[in-house]
Amino acid sequence: MENDRQTRHAAVPPPPTLPASARQPINRCNLPAVILGSLSFQRHPVALEIDGIRDLHAGLFQMLDGLPEPLDRAQRFMDYMTVRFLLDEPEEAGSMPNGTKPARIKANYRRLVRGWSFDSDGREGAVLKRWVESRFGLLARHHAGSLLDRHSDGYQRYLYEGSRGLYATNALESQLDLLYAYCQYELVRTQPEQTHVSLYRGINRIDEHEILERADRSRYRVLLNNLNSFTRERERADEFGDYILEVAVPLAKVFFYNQLLPGLLRGEDEYVVIGGVYEVRMSTL
Repeated sequence: MENDRQTRHAAVPPPPTLPASARQPINRCNLPAVILGSLSFQRHPVALEIDGIRDLHAGLFQMLDGLPEPLDRAQRFMDYMTVRFLLDEPEEAGSMPNGTKPARIKANYRRLVRGWSFDSDGREGAVLKRWVESRFGLLARHHAGSLLDRHSDGYQRYLYEGSRGLYATNALESQLDLLYAYCQYELVRTQPEQTHVSLYRGINRIDEHEILERADRSRYRVLLNNLNSFTRERERADEFGDYILEVAVPLAKVFFYNQLLPGLLRGEDEYVVIGGVYEVRMSTL
């Protein structure tokens, strides 16, 4: 009887660490949000794939397999994006001719990444956070203010900005799908034995984040926004706050980093990271 009780107890999974209020019941990924957003995923990550993307663009990745140099692969990827999504031919993508086309047709993955780097609470940031909600099922927690109250004016503005940012664009979310898939391809190709990367963020107070638990004096378990910026340079993080958060981020949760497409971003070695529950360490210099 004792063995039976132990067996039944062992079969009960631990409660999820990702609160229900931070996730959607469905997504377009190979893992549900409750798993990919959990502390267990940070500790034991696996590959994440958006449904159908690698199959739909199999020819691109087969071509990249034959290129040994990262710079050549990056250029081929950008060329593919230009041709596939008609980025230089907006009329062919359905835009109206004779100068009457909406200005938003010029929005593309490159402008979104640049816009995020300039202001993550701007229109581009809203589009990217809505994309994470759709693809990974992780709800945004902050955008120019708290989003915890789904009836607030701030939340309605967030929805408006996200929808406005997609209006009259050419398959912008599909461009982001492929950008994420390419990022993951490059990380596996260039760092095949690595599962995590140590990243840093400067803060002034730990309560700037949603704290779920304090593990010890310097370690916290926090719920991060569904998309976040970090840097790989600890010294750079120190410029943005009195304290430094250090976090081991699964490579599977890296959406973009500034060396992925040379010339797109410059400066602080930025990494754009999908959120969820993370254990972080807070320290000073």
